[in-house]
Amino acid sequence: MQGKIIKGIAGFYYVHVLEKGIFECKAKGIFRKEHNKPLVGDNVELQVLNEEEKLGNVEKILPRKNALIRPAVANVDQAMVIFSITKPAPSFNLLDRFLITMERQQIPCIICFNKEDIAAEEERNELIKAYGTCGNQLLFVSAKEKSGIEEIKKYLRGRTTTVAGPSGVGKSSIVNCLQEDIDMETGSISNKIERGKHTTRHSQLIAIEEDTFIFDTPGFSSLSIQDIEKEELGKYYPEFVLYEKDCKFQGCAHIHEPVCGIKEALKEGKISQTRYDNYCVLYQELSDKKKY
Repeated sequence: MQGKIIKGIAGFYYVHVLEKGIFECKAKGIFRKEHNKPLVGDNVELQVLNEEEKLGNVEKILPRKNALIRPAVANVDQAMVIFSITKPAPSFNLLDRFLITMERQQIPCIICFNKEDIAAEEERNELIKAYGTCGNQLLFVSAKEKSGIEEIKKYLRGRTTTVAGPSGVGKSSIVNCLQEDIDMETGSISNKIERGKHTTRHSQLIAIEEDTFIFDTPGFSSLSIQDIEKEELGKYYPEFVLYEKDCKFQGCAHIHEPVCGIKEALKEGKISQTRYDNYCVLYQELSDKKKY
């Protein structure tokens, strides 16, 4: 029997099997031996132990389209990162770290800014100025007023999207808005995952429309990019690529070198100052990391 893992808590995996419901499963020991842990979003083969009580074992992980480390999910089509326009003001450094993480894994990313209802127009314009040229779709919404929710659904439709963002930005409110009026075939999960109510939140796969799914993932307050070499950082800034041909030196770091296409584009307003400043901070961070 085949199904899809929609949630994992404390060694239990909840596998949705079409037209049969949700099975509570343990993973076979071989996964531990092979260091291949099942992830939410995995398509799996399971052995049914008790069909009436819907109990089983995950026996095999089917080939993955992709797998993310953070958030730990599999078979993703795109990501949507949520920050608030204000209260709290967005951390551009954290946002860029997330965009770099997705860019490295070739996963398209939508940037969604929430709390439009309490933001000044000037704050919104600053964000457009900062991220309008970065190559990602920008959405401005208000979960409180439920404005922009249909626009979000338009970009999610027909895809599996991982939704992420730091605490306090209204991510849960947006996820709740996306789920409204949805009759999912997941009613039986509520009793099965009772044990998970008071644990740290885990990633969960949620159906919001036919063929449209979102991964609701725990909030994050930091993202490490320490495994990147400073020389490769620039290639994860898509807007840099257009202008690198105008750099005089091969392997230009775009910081101190003369005749740099990136710095020229920055001067002409073709590259965001915010993004460039973050690039310099991250480049320095990678330069300073200890070599072992």
